[in-house]
Amino acid sequence: MAGPETDAQFEFTGIEKYFNSYTLTGRMNCVLVTYGSIASMILYFKLRSKKIPAVKAT
Repeated sequence: MAGPETDAQFEFTGIEKYFNSYTLTGRMNCVLVTYGSIASMILYFKLRSKKIPAVKAT
């Protein structure tokens, strides 16, 4: 039976309030952070400068 004790177990505080696997908002935030970190890694490796040596060895 669902009683008042079931609602109390989902009272999160701190970072658990925003990143958890129990609520839809928490799962969405985890997905957005994952996609954002992957996109930032792709942008970092695409946009970093490519250093070419000044003198080539022959």
